Amino acid sequence: MIKIGSRSIGAESPCFITFEAGPTHEGLNSAKELVLAASQSGGDAVKFQMIDPDRLVADRKMLFSYDVLVDRNTGRTETVSEPLYDILARRALSFDEYKEIKRYADTLGISVFATVFFEEEVEFAARIGFDSLKIASADVNHLPLLRQAAKTGLCLQLDTGNATIGEVEQAIDVIRAVGNENIIIHHCPSGYPARIEGINLRVIHTLGQMFSYPIAFSDHTPGWDMDIAALTLGAKLLEKTISADRTTRSVEHIMSLEPAEMSAFVKAVREVEGALGNPRRLMSPLEKEKRLGVRRSVFAAKDILEGDVLDEGSVEYRRPGNGIAPDLFESLGQAKARRDIAKGTKLSVGDLDWKG
Repeated sequence: MIKIGSRSIGAESPCFITFEAGPTHEGLNSAKELVLAASQSGGDAVKFQMIDPDRLVADRKMLFSYDVLVDRNTGRTETVSEPLYDILARRALSFDEYKEIKRYADTLGISVFATVFFEEEVEFAARIGFDSLKIASADVNHLPLLRQAAKTGLCLQLDTGNATIGEVEQAIDVIRAVGNENIIIHHCPSGYPARIEGINLRVIHTLGQMFSYPIAFSDHTPGWDMDIAALTLGAKLLEKTISADRTTRSVEHIMSLEPAEMSAFVKAVREVEGALGNPRRLMSPLEKEKRLGVRRSVFAAKDILEGDVLDEGSVEYRRPGNGIAPDLFESLGQAKARRDIAKGTKLSVGDLDWKG
């Protein structure tokens, strides 16, 4: 059982729903609007990315390609390329702005956390009370960052992306070595949006078998079909990107949920979660009672005289099932009538003598 703030995440807990606002906000006010939408929809948390493009990107001309939605009615898309530095600069916020976001989230009662990239961000996020830290899949082998983040004692969410299983094992070993067992492992298919053939949802089951930590799914596809599938495969945290407008010409908007859709997403997750129920086949008293209406009982198929030995022609099986069940009748062996029984009578155990 893992903790994010006061919330438990594990086999017996409701799926934790995180809305990702880091790549899609357009500044402080926009970020706060997305926090509000996440709260109003019933989400458990909203996540940001503590990007410092000046430190993170060495080549400011390096291009990055992604798809944008051109026409929501036809679904027509377009591939756009622009410098990665410019993309990351759009989502950069100051520490003071993150403090304001944290204060605002607290008033709404929604958890807030962030992906961190540098040691100063780890210290800052822990100091202002973020409930969890996430490590991007690109940093799964950044052992110094992992080590420092682990030392905060906060829940660490590890994106695996294109990492090998060996790299994931190494990262977890580093986190555990400093005494932090509060780990969530994300299956995060790459792509903006991800290709269907590259999602490999069965990896969720593989990770669950290999590691004794909750497995999460970070969705990079439009809609929420993949999230529901991940939920049924055992994902205990879902991360879904949100946007004020899916047609915004920037990365990740195309695969995001808009505010009007977010409540329906949460509702769908909760309904499927409830429908998954218990792995054991259990019936409520009401279900047991109702099934008798469609089960069958043994009835006299003809007039039966006292002393007659019943054979196949003596009985028939009709509804309801509140008499002698067919399987019980067969298991008790040969039966002889203890009294005269009229055709159409529902038989009872007291009507018959049995020879095992």
